[in-house]
Amino acid sequence: MKLWDKGISIDKKIEQFTVGNDREIDVHIAKYDVIASRAHAKMLQKIGILTTNELIELLGGLKKIETQIDNGTFVIEPQFEDVHSKIEFELTKTLGEVGKKIHTARSRNDQVLVALQLYYKENLGIVKQKTEILFETLLGLADTYKNKVLPGYTHLQVAMPSSFGLWFSAYAEVLIDDVYLLNAALKTVDQNPLGSAAGYGSSFPIDREFTTKEMDFATLKYNVVAAQMSRGKSERTIAASLGSLCNTMGRFAMDVCLYMSQNFGFISFPDALTTGSSIMPHKKNPDVFELIRGKCNKIQALQTEMLLITNNLPSGYHRDFQLLKENMIAAFEDVKDILDIFNYSIQQIIVKDINVHSDLYKYLFTVDNINTLVVEGQSFREAYQKIGGQVQDGTYKPDTSKKHTHVGSIHNLCLDKIRAKFPK
Repeated sequence: MKLWDKGISIDKKIEQFTVGNDREIDVHIAKYDVIASRAHAKMLQKIGILTTNELIELLGGLKKIETQIDNGTFVIEPQFEDVHSKIEFELTKTLGEVGKKIHTARSRNDQVLVALQLYYKENLGIVKQKTEILFETLLGLADTYKNKVLPGYTHLQVAMPSSFGLWFSAYAEVLIDDVYLLNAALKTVDQNPLGSAAGYGSSFPIDREFTTKEMDFATLKYNVVAAQMSRGKSERTIAASLGSLCNTMGRFAMDVCLYMSQNFGFISFPDALTTGSSIMPHKKNPDVFELIRGKCNKIQALQTEMLLITNNLPSGYHRDFQLLKENMIAAFEDVKDILDIFNYSIQQIIVKDINVHSDLYKYLFTVDNINTLVVEGQSFREAYQKIGGQVQDGTYKPDTSKKHTHVGSIHNLCLDKIRAKFPK
């Protein structure tokens, strides 16, 4: 069954190519098509297209379909082009002529668009919630390990003293920037496109304000052409926000892999969280974090894919938009999984004691030694040249006998102020 079927048969090869794997993908948006269909039916009754009894029948039929979706028994069989045709078929099979009225004053274009907007809206909210959970986990770890010194690096060279508290809370605060972008994407999709039909509105006296409130959208896309033009633009915006979040988690995962290696040896994890080698019995591989890194890099490429599919398309609907769904939905599912496994794993981190007096970290305190000389009365330039000369001629010996101002300052993490910044 196809919503556009006029009784003309279509070449099977063409049908297979144009439908693609929509049936499998559309299971993810079935719930949201029911929500939109329910709001649409109520609106049709309000403007006199449906009777009260017809509305009651349609709402009952939609409720049965919703129950099937919730318990996992809803299936889109091969004879259906997509979730929209399947739902209309089920309503017609159950309710007869009443079921055939549900498509009045809408097009498959705004039908899929509103279902996707509802899916994006809910899942952006879920991603934001899971990000906040990870954020709180990192702040908790920062507080626990705020006094544990961690060598800082620039250019992968030993630089200055840092702390595990700074490391954990740094990634926590960067997550706040990612949530700013998630909120921007959420605001972009929180606009009701239903009623734009095929992109040029409907001649029926539809009430778009009513469906906006019914579906809990913040506002609507007033211009019906603009509503259709949001297809692709929404995906690019969402992909950018998910990519930013994945950039943060990917970099963090790289730090974890690096710090677990024997040449660093700053952290470890329980054996149950690592994998071994088939020939090297000593290996404890950070496969979880390597996969997080790889998946995050893959998701960061999504924005480019969305851009290339939709770039320079003229206004109006184009079948190219069908290609946006699969990887957008897959990205959401992956991001949610990544956030869960990252939060689960990082809570089990084993922070090791690091001997900062080892020759490996001989130059870790050069800046503090310079600062000590400045406090004692030398100019910074004079102190810098003195310590620099000692480094060059091999006579430098780190002075760790005094309380250096920098070592004290790295434990001032401002965790409460960071927590207060998290966007609601």
